[in-house]
Amino acid sequence: MTGVPRRAKETERAVAEAATLDAARAAAGGRAAPAKGDPLLAELRRAGLLPVLVLHFLGEGPSYGNQLMERVSATTGGLVAVNPNTMYPLLRSLEGRGLVAGEWEHPERRSRRFYRLTDDGEAERERLAAEIMPHLDAVARSVDLIRREIGG
Repeated sequence: MTGVPRRAKETERAVAEAATLDAARAAAGGRAAPAKGDPLLAELRRAGLLPVLVLHFLGEGPSYGNQLMERVSATTGGLVAVNPNTMYPLLRSLEGRGLVAGEWEHPERRSRRFYRLTDDGEAERERLAAEIMPHLDAVARSVDLIRREIGG
């Protein structure tokens, strides 16, 4: 068979007709995702914002991936939206490095995997928090300057 299979053509057509993520969020009453080029957010991501938040939340008690995604979104006021394709590889990486320990809620059927912070994870959380604080302070100063400049 030559050419593109019928199913692939249908998929391509559906993708072409689909609304953008921002348009879908707006239609649902949500806010648009920050631009990928957002320098403030990009700098915080590079500085390790997501890992430090995850380690911080796990320091408060065991949690599973979806809970962590919700907490990140709530804590950042929706500025940092995390999806499973980001969260679960991060959790596996942290687990592989011995920073978190994962355990299935029901091992016989692999339902939810709860993660908890290890002692090494706590040390890494402290290190990352100290490392990211100057970046957070810089963003806060920038926002404060902008607010003062425009009269807020």
